[in-house]
Amino acid sequence: MTKAEHFDNLIAPLANYLGNSEMLIELAALAGIAAAAWLGMRWLRQRLSSVNGLHDSLTHSDWNRLLLPAAMLPLVLIGRTLFAPWQSVHLFNLAVPLLLSFLAIQSCFFILRRILQPTRALHAVERLVSWLIWGVFALHLTGYLDAVINALDSVGFNIGKQHLSLYTVLTGLLSLVATLMLALWLAHAVEHRLIASLPLTGNMRLALIKLARSVLLVLAVLIALPLVGIDITVLSVFGGALGVGLGLGLQKIAANYVSGFTLLLDQSVRLGDIIEVGPHYGEVREIATRYTVIRSLNGSESIVPNETMITSPVVNHSLTDKDNQILLQIQVAYRSNLEQVRDVLLGIAASHERVLKSRAPQVRLKNFGENGIDLELVLWIADPEEGEFNLRSDLNWAIWAAFKRENIEIPFPQRVLHQANAQA
Repeated sequence: MTKAEHFDNLIAPLANYLGNSEMLIELAALAGIAAAAWLGMRWLRQRLSSVNGLHDSLTHSDWNRLLLPAAMLPLVLIGRTLFAPWQSVHLFNLAVPLLLSFLAIQSCFFILRRILQPTRALHAVERLVSWLIWGVFALHLTGYLDAVINALDSVGFNIGKQHLSLYTVLTGLLSLVATLMLALWLAHAVEHRLIASLPLTGNMRLALIKLARSVLLVLAVLIALPLVGIDITVLSVFGGALGVGLGLGLQKIAANYVSGFTLLLDQSVRLGDIIEVGPHYGEVREIATRYTVIRSLNGSESIVPNETMITSPVVNHSLTDKDNQILLQIQVAYRSNLEQVRDVLLGIAASHERVLKSRAPQVRLKNFGENGIDLELVLWIADPEEGEFNLRSDLNWAIWAAFKRENIEIPFPQRVLHQANAQA
C-alpha cells in the first residue's frame, strides 16, 4: 500500500460516496443504531431510577455522553460486520474511531470529575485531553498516524537490552496517567460504595481508604510499565536505592507514614477527639499519612508529625468519655456564710446550659488560706471542643454579680501590724 493509498484510507472514498444509495443505506442504519441505543439507555435509566448505587453516581449528562456512545460502539461494529459482505462500509469505518475518541474523552472527564475538585486546572486538563485525543483521531483519519509514530520511535537510544524512544516515553506516560486515574477512581468507588457501608469506626474506615488507595496506585504503576515494554525487574535496582535512602535520609518520613497507619489502627487518637500534645491543644481534624492536623480553639491549625504523636505523651480528653471536668477556684472571706456561698455557686453552675445536669456540680472546701477560705467549684461538660475559656468567663461574671448582690466578700491580701510600746 502506497502512501497516497494510505492517506486516502478514510477520506478519499467519501468523495465518490456522496449521494450514493449505499451511503443512504449506511446513514439509515447508523440512525437506527443511534435511536436503538438511546431508547435502550432511556429504558435502563428508568429501571434503575429507584435503585441506589450506579444510577445515583451517574448524572443525566453522564448517561447521554458516556453510556450512549458505549452502547452504540458494539452495535456499530456488529452493523459493519453485517454490511461488509454486501456493500461498502465507509461511514461505519469512520463512525468506529469517532465513537472511540468521544468515548475516551468522556471517560477521562467522568473519572477526573470524581477524583478532582472542579477548578480551573481541571478544566485546563480536560481541554488538553480533548485536544490530544481529537489530534490522534485526526491523524488516524488522514492516514498520518503511522508516519508520526515511526518518526517518534526513531528518536531514541538503547539502555542495555531496553530501547527507549520518544514514542515509548510518551506512551509510557500516557499509560501511567491512565492507570493512575483508573486506580484513583476505583479507590473513590471503593471508599464511597464498599468501605462507607461497612460497620467500622472512623479511624478504621480512614485506614482502609488509605490502604486501598496505596495498593491500587502501586498496582497501576506495575501494570502501566509492562504495557509499554518496560521490564519491571529494573525496579529492583530502584528498590535497593530507595532502601538505602530510607536508611540514610528518609527514615523520618518513613517513620511518619508508619506512625500514621498506627494511629489509625490502634484507635488511640480519632477524628474529633480533643487532645493535648505538648503545647498543642485542640480538636483532631485530619489524620494524614505523614501528619495530624490539630485545630485549636482560636481557629489556628497545628500540623504535628505522626511520629511525635506516637513517641510523645498525648492527653486525650475524649478517648473513652467526652465528659470533661472543670475546676473553678474561688476564695471568700472568713466571715462569710459558707452554706450560703455553696448554694450560690451551685445555683450559678446549674443555670448554665453547658453544665451537665446528670453529673451534679459540687463545691469543695480545699483549705484555709492566709487571706480567706479556698473553695473549688467542680462541674462537668460534654462539649470540650467548644473550649473552657468562654465557660469560665461566664461563670466568673455570674459569681461576681451574685457575690455583690449577696454581700459575699472576696478577700485580698491583708496584714495586721502590732506596734509594741517603746521603753524609755
